Amino acid sequence: MKIAWVTDRSSTGMHRPHDRIALVLQGGGALGAYQAGAFEELSDTAFQPDWIVGVSIGAINAAIIAGNPPERRVERLSAFWHQVSSGLPQFADASPMMPWLRAMTESTEPRSAFNQWSAWHAALLGIPGFYQPRLPPPPFQPEGTQAALSLYDTAPLRKTLESLIDFDLINDGSIRLSLGTVNVRTGNSHYFDSTQCRIGPEHIMASGALPPSFPPVIIDGEAWWDGGILSNTPLQQVLDLREKSESMLIFQVDLFSARGALPKNFDDVLKRQKEILYSSRTRYTSNMVAEITNTRRAICDLIAKLPEDLKDDPEVQHLGEFARVGPIDLVHLIYRPGPYERESLDYEFSRTSVLERWEAGRRDLRDTLMHPEWLKRAGQAAGATQYDLTQHTRVVSKVAQ
Repeated sequence: MKIAWVTDRSSTGMHRPHDRIALVLQGGGALGAYQAGAFEELSDTAFQPDWIVGVSIGAINAAIIAGNPPERRVERLSAFWHQVSSGLPQFADASPMMPWLRAMTESTEPRSAFNQWSAWHAALLGIPGFYQPRLPPPPFQPEGTQAALSLYDTAPLRKTLESLIDFDLINDGSIRLSLGTVNVRTGNSHYFDSTQCRIGPEHIMASGALPPSFPPVIIDGEAWWDGGILSNTPLQQVLDLREKSESMLIFQVDLFSARGALPKNFDDVLKRQKEILYSSRTRYTSNMVAEITNTRRAICDLIAKLPEDLKDDPEVQHLGEFARVGPIDLVHLIYRPGPYERESLDYEFSRTSVLERWEAGRRDLRDTLMHPEWLKRAGQAAGATQYDLTQHTRVVSKVAQ
């Protein structure tokens, strides 16, 4: 699978006015190709992330980016998504099957059936380079073993990660990498961070160990599961650990939308339930970011208007230190599934779907970067701005005053 496009950036006037740029990647299985496409579009700009935070498939994409030099990142992402989308037979253009496949994928009802068949294929036979079914299944495995704790074996994923990622490069500190997990014993969220520990393939696998499909990963005597079962959107991690005085640009690439249509059938119910569950109140969090940041800005503005004798009051000074915070520009992209995608969309790994999601990520980020409102307020003294891609060709810039 060759994924390479050239985009003209000459008219965007791009520059980097922020102290730090973060890329925040939500979990979502097969939908993660959307994040890879968004990164490819981003990779040809001045906005290169120096901190990447990921959960589940977002952790895998994040580690591939952080674990390769800039000129190889898109190539290695492409290699991963080529590998995991190779389970179904791939048809060459000259094949007599190709007209049938094109017709199926261009019509909603046949395409929905094709996607469901692809998902069943993944469920029954596994995904190359990712996971394989356990035989015999868990109920027939010895109690207390890893095989008794999950439907699939993820040993193939470890080999894939080791072949695609330079872990020395991750751990040399050029890009900060944070991977979200959950402690199985305590139920507490934890991020393995390259500034605090040496990252290896086991940390990435822990972030993607979604039960009951995948087994917990043992690290330092503790068992870890996918961070998405507690919070699938790692934005809060960035906000909690960032240097408050630094200006920050955050690209948040989500795979599940909190908003959606009313279900019309039982499959719609399952799909909508999954979207709400794994969107992890992402819009609520981003709106709270803007509200808190702009409240702090208002406090600083108010203190600046006080008489000099009051400014020297210890309590006022303490409040001023608490309220002082650098500006935040939050770019929010959300994958929008097609009408043919079913409840199984996050484990439907056909090449056709992977390419479509990759291209959707490129398109959505390109639309954001080319919009006239792009970073219009960047570099201002304080405050938070959200750039929310509500449609593929229209960006709404929200500024709390």
